[in-house]
Amino acid sequence: MNMLKGYCNSSFFRKSTLHLLPSNFNTRFCKLHQAAAKLDFSLQMTSSTPVRASIEDVRSLRFITAVKTPYLPHGRIDLEAYDNLVNIQIANGVEGILVAGSTGEGQLMTWDEQIMLIAHTVNCFGHKVKVIGNAGSNCTKEAIEATERGFAVGMDAALHINPYYGKTSMKGLLAHYNSLLSIGPVIVYNVPSRSTQDIPPDVIEVLAQNPNFVGVKECVGNERVKLYTDKGIVVWVVDGLSHEGRWDCGAVGVQSVASNLVPGLMRELMFEGKNPSLNSKLMRLFDWLFIEPSPIALSTALAQLGVIKPVFRLPYVPLNVEQREGFVNLVKEMGRENFVGEKDVQVLEDDDFIIVSRY
Repeated sequence: MNMLKGYCNSSFFRKSTLHLLPSNFNTRFCKLHQAAAKLDFSLQMTSSTPVRASIEDVRSLRFITAVKTPYLPHGRIDLEAYDNLVNIQIANGVEGILVAGSTGEGQLMTWDEQIMLIAHTVNCFGHKVKVIGNAGSNCTKEAIEATERGFAVGMDAALHINPYYGKTSMKGLLAHYNSLLSIGPVIVYNVPSRSTQDIPPDVIEVLAQNPNFVGVKECVGNERVKLYTDKGIVVWVVDGLSHEGRWDCGAVGVQSVASNLVPGLMRELMFEGKNPSLNSKLMRLFDWLFIEPSPIALSTALAQLGVIKPVFRLPYVPLNVEQREGFVNLVKEMGRENFVGEKDVQVLEDDDFIIVSRY
């Protein structure tokens, strides 16, 4: 708390200054945002609806990046920086992009922003990668509407966390997910550290009988992964489980946070066979990325690499200076050439960051 008070009472906390921006700043965002707001996705989908990838195509994805959403100084989405991040991923062999997940800070977006970003990703990159849109909510009504809107703009599958905060029963979980599976392809996301409720195997096994069930993004552990893959259920793992999960437990691949920083190394880990040495090297980065709740460390790292502006939407704030120094040392040890961006990595000062409370 003292740390946060210090931010608010010092130059670390700066208000956005719209008058400093050029008059045509972020025109692309404004036009897309307005378009998203005007679309009526409750209407029956027509033949003009973008064609989705097949469920089998989505199930085959080995390397998916949960891409970070960057911001402009006034807090709006920086589409130019976003496009650069996605292009870097594509150049390094990513097969799928997860838009506006927890790493992409969908929880800090309006639904119009979220659908806009999914639509933008489909329109700009859908011919090169599969697009998975986060449409999860603890309100089933909102989750249904977001899923319909996401499919209307062309996403290939929806990612859905289980209802959080106002948790439900196991019977309620089944009803929630079945209402979503009736719409289109769904990846179930089991992350008890965020939802505070595990989705147990008996629920997943029932959901897996639905033809629109794509698979599960599983965070509990590789024992759970092996249980599912032995039954033919498609599983994606997270970074810390990725090597063993992929090569020993049958996971199809990873939905990665670290690949925002080291996409080439993550591709190697997923495509080129067992590599305990590389996994050990990456584990230090995986651990660093979660020294504070994600995506705080990732956002700090990308800013220090010079590939996004050092802008945070509250309630997220940057890592402290000792942690920022730790990242610079980690980059030097692992090799700057393995990380995204072309600028030298640097330790940013507190005054370099812009914290936005109204966005």
